[in-house]
Amino acid sequence: MTVVGPEIIILIIVVGVLIFGAKKIPQLAKTFGKAKGEFEKGKMEADKELKDFKDEIDNVAKDKEVKSD
Repeated sequence: MTVVGPEIIILIIVVGVLIFGAKKIPQLAKTFGKAKGEFEKGKMEADKELKDFKDEIDNVAKDKEVKSD
């Protein structure tokens, strides 16, 4: 696994400024931040739905065990 050193980070920043311009960088960072937030929110919702689904399956299995006794 390669560790990203400070030289690489500086090079990426310089290339970003050259491509997008200094005025666009804050807008891009804001957009990426919002996108990350939406991704995290969706991930939490998916995890909650999966947990609810598993709980529902467990409850159905327990109900079938009780009825078969």
